[in-house]
Amino acid sequence: MSRRALLLLAVVLLLAMAGLILPVREYLSAALGWMASHRESSWLAFIALYVLATVCMVPGLILTLAAGAIFGLLRGVVLVSAASVLGASAAFFIGRTVARGWTQRRIAGWPRFRALDGALAARGFWIVLLTRLSPLFPFNLLNYAYGVTTVRPRDYIAASWLGMLPGTVVYVYAGSAAANLAQALAGGAHVGRSGALLLVLGLAATVAVAVLVTRLARAQLERELAA
Repeated sequence: MSRRALLLLAVVLLLAMAGLILPVREYLSAALGWMASHRESSWLAFIALYVLATVCMVPGLILTLAAGAIFGLLRGVVLVSAASVLGASAAFFIGRTVARGWTQRRIAGWPRFRALDGALAARGFWIVLLTRLSPLFPFNLLNYAYGVTTVRPRDYIAASWLGMLPGTVVYVYAGSAAANLAQALAGGAHVGRSGALLLVLGLAATVAVAVLVTRLARAQLERELAA
């Protein structure tokens, strides 16, 4: 491993340790408040915060919803998509290197994951994609768990990005729609009843599609586990 890679890894580990020690929730709330006041210039800080939260195994739901409320649908999806892949990749490489022993101990009693491990060498992209689409496997631990498997990094990164995209769109849209409705109710925008109805219907349709995709992925993943 090159010196630059070791330095980057050391920085990520230090940030992860800081996230475990410091009052993360208070800092997170303050950071999101600052970003809401500096929407045009805070996108890089948002990505860095999201990556740190992922490495520290902090659930990213709040940040994903906040991205929609702060940055809007399109920019929010782009930012969360990029940040979630960077965070998942950072955790993957940490789990494959310096935290390999810790990761192996954490997944030792995880029979579902061990059942998939044997299929990763031949169908790595497909298996990673299904687990990202299915709620059977927790996102944060999964990032580290894949680091101790034989899955190729390029398959892991590409499948993670594609598999996380539907959920990203749903939650960013939910955050954006909630912000728009709150603004309308506060009198800051005049969307009217039809506009509010379209927001709700759009969210419902987006959630319905995501649920359908998730169910199909879960059924296919169950077949992979049975095999």
